[in-house]
Amino acid sequence: MMNHIFYEIKEIKNHVNITSGINSEIVLHFLAKISNTVILYETKQKITESSDSNGCEEVIQSLQNIFSQVDPSLKLVKGKIREIFLSYSS
Repeated sequence: MMNHIFYEIKEIKNHVNITSGINSEIVLHFLAKISNTVILYETKQKITESSDSNGCEEVIQSLQNIFSQVDPSLKLVKGKIREIFLSYSS
């Protein structure tokens, strides 16, 4: 599980208008183990998509390409890690 980076895409509903497109947020969660401690990290990126673009999917693909260059075993997995982390750390 340490080589998985989980992501979820959230649409920011209160920021939708005709001129700026659809605002979304990509949230990345990943685990790190330092000594005997497991740490959950989270980072977010806001993305504005026009109605004819596929901005989130393009960002996900770009991230996967970057992670593959750093370490081929790193994989982006769509889903939430919070519940898994809580059961793993108990």
